[in-house]
Amino acid sequence: MTATKPWYMSRTVWASLITVLTGTAGLLGVPVGALDNAALTETVLETVTAISGLFALFGRLSATAKIG
Repeated sequence: MTATKPWYMSRTVWASLITVLTGTAGLLGVPVGALDNAALTETVLETVTAISGLFALFGRLSATAKIG
C-alpha cells in the first residue's frame, strides 16, 4: 500500500471516532441504543466528503495563481 490519503477520508478513522463518541455519550447517560453506527459513519463520511469538496472548489475559484 503506497497510496496515501488524508486522515479525514479514512472510514476506519470515522468509524473509530463514532464508536468513541457513542461510547462516551452512553457513559454520560445519553440514550444511544437506537443508533446504527454503520449508517452514522457513512453519513459522517459523506458529509466530510461534501465539505472538503466545497473547500476545494472555493479554494480554486479564489486562487490567484495558476496550477502547474
